[in-house]
Amino acid sequence: MVCPLAQQQGRCGLLGRSSRLPVVPVNVHPSFRPCQLSSRCLSLAQFIKREQQLRLIPCASAVTAPELELEKGGPGSTYADGAVAKVPVDRIRNFSIIAHIDHGKSTLADQLLLKTGTVAARDMVEQFMDSNEIERERGITIKLNTARMKYRSRRDGELYALNLIDTPGHVDFTYEVSRSLAACEGALLVVDASQGVEAQTLANVWLALENDLEVIPVLNKIDLPGADPERVIREIEDIIGLDCSNILRVSAKMGIGIEETLEAIVERVPAPQNTTGDALRALIFDSYYDPYRGVVCQFKVMDGKVSRGDVVQMMNTGKEYQLDEIGVLAPHKVQVDTLYCGEVGYLAAQIKSVQDARVGDTVTQKKQPAQTPLPGYQDIQPMVYCGLFPTDTDDYQDLREALEKLQLNDAALKFEPEVNNAMGFGFRCGFLGLLHMEIVQERLEREYNLDLITTAPTVVYRCKTTDGQEFLVNSPADLPDASRREWISEPYVRLEMVTPTDYVGNLMELANGRRGEFVEMRYLTDSRTTLVFNIPLAEVVTDYFDQLKSRSKGYASMEYKITGYRENDLVKLEVKINGEPADPLSVICHRDNAYRTGRQLTSKLKELIPRQMFRVPIQACIGTKVVASEAIAPYRKDVLAKCYGGDISRKKKLLQKQAEGKKRMKALGKVEVPQEAFMAILKIDREAKEE
Repeated sequence: MVCPLAQQQGRCGLLGRSSRLPVVPVNVHPSFRPCQLSSRCLSLAQFIKREQQLRLIPCASAVTAPELELEKGGPGSTYADGAVAKVPVDRIRNFSIIAHIDHGKSTLADQLLLKTGTVAARDMVEQFMDSNEIERERGITIKLNTARMKYRSRRDGELYALNLIDTPGHVDFTYEVSRSLAACEGALLVVDASQGVEAQTLANVWLALENDLEVIPVLNKIDLPGADPERVIREIEDIIGLDCSNILRVSAKMGIGIEETLEAIVERVPAPQNTTGDALRALIFDSYYDPYRGVVCQFKVMDGKVSRGDVVQMMNTGKEYQLDEIGVLAPHKVQVDTLYCGEVGYLAAQIKSVQDARVGDTVTQKKQPAQTPLPGYQDIQPMVYCGLFPTDTDDYQDLREALEKLQLNDAALKFEPEVNNAMGFGFRCGFLGLLHMEIVQERLEREYNLDLITTAPTVVYRCKTTDGQEFLVNSPADLPDASRREWISEPYVRLEMVTPTDYVGNLMELANGRRGEFVEMRYLTDSRTTLVFNIPLAEVVTDYFDQLKSRSKGYASMEYKITGYRENDLVKLEVKINGEPADPLSVICHRDNAYRTGRQLTSKLKELIPRQMFRVPIQACIGTKVVASEAIAPYRKDVLAKCYGGDISRKKKLLQKQAEGKKRMKALGKVEVPQEAFMAILKIDREAKEE
């Protein structure tokens, strides 16, 4: 904007957002003298400071100076924000950090941000990349983040741009991890010097190698008294096959080896290919909903370039948008005009839902589209379902609104209304796994102040009816009658357990008791073994992880991958309370386990359901056949207490009258089932299989 006073005199022009904001003279003739007419004119240093506070990007007509080279769109220029450098493609390094849970991934990321000056020491908090409160409490990464760092190498003195692309740390989010790794050229493999190689370490390494990444091994926590670096190095070489002759020895907590890690990233992680002249293809590896900008997508430009104002198209969903804003995260948002191949940034285009900008989709320009999208895109399908019901029926609408808001940020969350006679109105929700389910439930209770009842989780089955129709079943209540079913199939997983040799027998017994099929056993080292089983997902999503830790005293770890569906002799075990079906308590189980599961379930429900004034039968049925039954005895009033003698007919009359009243009460009465009863199946599964 032009300064009104200066414009009148023809001395200079001024740049600013509005007439109320500070302004600065533009680049004019060398004989230029600062305007003396306006008290609002700023010096260059003041302008730079103000720009850093507002995160503004000046246009190309603004002042240039040796200490502030403005972005002109080509390699070698710099952003206006001093924390971010614009460098040639061959000096960009995109990398990720992969590790098992609690091996120090977030702590190492914090140290890299501090060492490069990306985050000031006064602004640093633990687990800086983990922005969610639940992530900090649990010590895991749920929602990934990115950070662009600038680093001047000691080797050649050149300035490099380092893009750290974070990854979630749980098996539920394997697809997001694969898309994040697809946006990288290298990865830091962090291994705890005291614990060694774990199951998730192996899974993440194979995922990185599938994406053809340069893997740099990092030995963390070398300062611990229990650290055994030589043993762990041998494990990495023997199990994974990585060359550890130049392994990095680091203590992220103490700040040891951070400089060497940065140098290794510069030297050993390859630069992205320079395909600036090709048609635009950008990979979306994360997206979240912003109430003011709409959906904000984090992406890497794989080919070509993208500029603010371009009209882009999502190649898999077919949606078209005009880019209102693009920029980089350093780790705060810094707007730019153009991003080139190899760069990582964000875009905002008033996208209404994350369903329209899915993780893994390819962004291209509408006027010059790419021929083929980037490989690897998948539609994320929930694998675990459960029912969510408010304890107070008046909160039903609040629960719906809360789920809709969460779905704006989480494309994997699915829900639909559900009604049952036991708990009233609620929703049937689909999740990626148990952790995803726990996180959503905790966020609903914390952020939206809801008190919820959660039913036992179930997996997604496939069913084919006698008329040839095939469909997915995510609730036992939706399963058709046995007379109409041709077959039922259930999802299977390949389960890998890494354990000390002493606990091999315990874990094999656990897997065999859960219908697991033994595949192989490998001795990783003299003291560590890998067990591989094919096992139904339904047996894993209940309490398998708890049992694994219990039987191995906490030393074993597990990782699983869904391999497909398999037909089995499955039946619907239906629970009836006082003759009424209790759909939330129904389960789909193997026929061989139906009797034990039904007997244990009815016995447990007998303890949990309170006594009534009438007899309450509890039955577990397969179709019309009752396989197990229990009964809750009624409260009894002694109606004969006032009879001290006399004819027996008088006592029989009183007892008959009481029986008729109880019969009428039973026909009209309703049994209230407590919340604990709906989670009984979780405990029953374990007890039934350990017999």
